[in-house]
Amino acid sequence: MTTSSPAVTVGVDFGTLSGRALVVAVDDGAELGSAVHDYTHGVVDGALPGGRELPPDWALQIPQDWRDVLRFAVPRALAAAGVRPEQVVGIATDFTACTVLPTTRDGTPLSELAAFADRPHAYPKLWRHHAAQPEADDIVAAAEESGQGWLARYGGKISSEWQFAKALQVLREDPEVYAAADRWIEAADWIVWQLTGTENRNLCTAGYKGIYQDGGYPDAAFLASLHPDFADFTAKLEHPLSGLGTAAGALSAHAAALTGLREGTVVAVGNVDAHVTSAAAQALEPGHMLAIMGTSTCHIMNSDVLAEVPGMCGVVRDGVVPGLWAYEAGQSGVGDILAWAVRTAAPHGYAAEARRRGIAVHDLLTEKAAAQPVGGHGLVALDWHSGNRSVLVDHALSGLVLGLTLDTRPEDIYRALVEATAFGTRTIIETFERAGVPVGEFTAAGGLLKNTFLMQTYSDVLGRPINLLASEQGPALGAAIHAAVSAGAHPDIRAASEAMGRIERAVYVPDPARAAAYDRLYAEYRTLHDYFGRGGNNVMHRLRALRTMRTSTDTSSM
Repeated sequence: MTTSSPAVTVGVDFGTLSGRALVVAVDDGAELGSAVHDYTHGVVDGALPGGRELPPDWALQIPQDWRDVLRFAVPRALAAAGVRPEQVVGIATDFTACTVLPTTRDGTPLSELAAFADRPHAYPKLWRHHAAQPEADDIVAAAEESGQGWLARYGGKISSEWQFAKALQVLREDPEVYAAADRWIEAADWIVWQLTGTENRNLCTAGYKGIYQDGGYPDAAFLASLHPDFADFTAKLEHPLSGLGTAAGALSAHAAALTGLREGTVVAVGNVDAHVTSAAAQALEPGHMLAIMGTSTCHIMNSDVLAEVPGMCGVVRDGVVPGLWAYEAGQSGVGDILAWAVRTAAPHGYAAEARRRGIAVHDLLTEKAAAQPVGGHGLVALDWHSGNRSVLVDHALSGLVLGLTLDTRPEDIYRALVEATAFGTRTIIETFERAGVPVGEFTAAGGLLKNTFLMQTYSDVLGRPINLLASEQGPALGAAIHAAVSAGAHPDIRAASEAMGRIERAVYVPDPARAAAYDRLYAEYRTLHDYFGRGGNNVMHRLRALRTMRTSTDTSSM
């Protein structure tokens, strides 16, 4: 291949509302062209396409929306980059997780079968489907009672977002769908199946979302203790697991026609959006934490230390890069919480001012919030509008703003929520360090990097410098890096990250005075955190139960 036709890879990032394709040069990581395709159906959380209403805490998706990303975004990205299909040496994908779906043996989603089109449990469950909290609680209780050794690898809790809790919910609420599901598969692996025509499963999602530890899943006796018909659940999962950065297969003729790429192009093993971003941010060394900040935040960190860290989403050997233990933690809501504040807390006068000045309401609230001193609003908030992922692992918790008065303004609430999300990240870091897993460096990535006030607040709250991923397309870039490794363009993930990744160091540094003031405010946050989150007062659980009971009653009377 001549220098005028450089080798490139394609990274495809499947997010919550859209998918993005990015074309990247394998020699230096230059981003040559990209395209985004918005999902037609977005998040299905109110009703199925046929009209059947969904209960609270449900979040589903439509598989055809994902195929359409391959159909539309990939060809447009190639055109934007001005490259020919023969220049593409590999393609890789990443996905939100745990987004999981039931399929037939050949990979057909049950939701696409006429017999199941009106059955909610036949559809893919998005990562933020939290209706399986009772099942998650039962799994944890049974694991504690029977002394399951794998529980400690997940911080002592199993999330309602993960494979086993969601599958148990399907079995309990729609056993016919459960029985019809020959395969229960992460979307990260299903999309690779669509590209190659053959099933492949990756080590990352199996370890973090599928309770796969030390070479196996939970045993049949344990699963039977949850439900007699759950004993053989792992048969729906069993498949050899592929290491990250390896080839899953070659692009099929059908997928080549769909994407505009050449048949036979190398397809990399699937991966999780957050984990794949570590390579893009050059955050692979032990103690270097990466926070991918968007609608939610996921914290990823490699370490040469294996420890039991309370409330972690998991620790997996080789989960990000071979040879190290990779930890995951997270916050279920960050950007979503700020969007809620803009949507509900800003009166019409703010919208009018924003229009007059030609800026978004979000930017107006940020500007007004940034003008305040630390603690000037007299508020402290809990960032649990979408529940708590780490370190409490309890999606039945809810948000709180304390200190409201008749003088409280929208920007006060907005700032308090920004600070609460930063306090949540600090809680996670301190939990790591108390468990003997040091955090030496902190890098941020994701859509929220555009908010300079928010990023400076995080630096002040954390009391440490913050590096930035120097790309707006971290997951897609990370996927493209893995594609380069799987195609043999780089010898391993570390080498590819060094050549193709991008980082800007110490872009934000803490202000000592603000950091000291935040120490005092953080102490109040921790008091509320422990009181409402560790059993001091379970009012949030009781309120959620009351809402669920009332909603169920209203639905049954329709």
